Amino acid sequence: MDEFAAVLKAREFVRKVNPTGIPVRVEDYVEEAKAVLRPQTDLGAGEPGWSFFNGGKHYICVNANDRPERQRFTICHELAHIVLGLKSDHSALPWWSYAKRPPEEIICDVFAAELILPYRLFKPLADEGAVEMDAIETLAGRFLASVTATGSRFAAVHPDPCAFVLSEQGKVRYASRSDSLRDAYAWIQPRLDLPRGSLSEKARSGVASDGPERVDADIWFADWERGGVLLEEVRHSPQWDQTLTLLSFENDEVPPAKREELREDEEELGLEELDGNLRWPSKKRRR
Repeated sequence: MDEFAAVLKAREFVRKVNPTGIPVRVEDYVEEAKAVLRPQTDLGAGEPGWSFFNGGKHYICVNANDRPERQRFTICHELAHIVLGLKSDHSALPWWSYAKRPPEEIICDVFAAELILPYRLFKPLADEGAVEMDAIETLAGRFLASVTATGSRFAAVHPDPCAFVLSEQGKVRYASRSDSLRDAYAWIQPRLDLPRGSLSEKARSGVASDGPERVDADIWFADWERGGVLLEEVRHSPQWDQTLTLLSFENDEVPPAKREELREDEEELGLEELDGNLRWPSKKRRR
């Protein structure tokens, strides 16, 4: 199963529950899955929870000592394992780490974000907000969700060209992009070091910043030939060595493609005859 299939499954599940309030009641999701929720007070800081099947029922154990937003995400993550039928693999790394995270766990995270930040309730509020970390943090508070999950959803649904990047130990682990950036093939390469000269690199090294800084778009986007200036805003956690980066174009518009690039696409499409068949450009720039 890939992330797209997980999103479809999650939205189908959300439609069945039909949440109307913010923050959503995760207990309603548990009830829909016919599972039993068991808060545990004897778990340590690195044990968010797990799920198991016994006697014909699914049980979800969650660390009652965690912050409310962490508990909610854990519950929805375990619901993903139940609904999607994916095995758990929580033993390799700490719960907060994205380094070498198993694909199944990432898919369950995507499912959980869809439940906590339902598209129908979240998108209208995201659309109203400016592309700023403050707006993301405000939404995270309203939905009782983590800033990481909220930022990823924010970039994915916002109409303006923007991206939200999670880095760990100085390397890019995950990037969420708006549709307009995807359409422009603005690709952020995972597993690479934070770009040299970026605000994110500076923040990780301890350099303080009062707000967004301007950087050239090509230091973040692979094979980028359109130019343009990005606004880069950062939150860095020394405790986890994680960096959250919000990127947006200075004028809220993606720079137009160069004439040479457009001409090349036209040649690849071909205009020899009108036979009703669309000839898409080659995938060498598709991301």
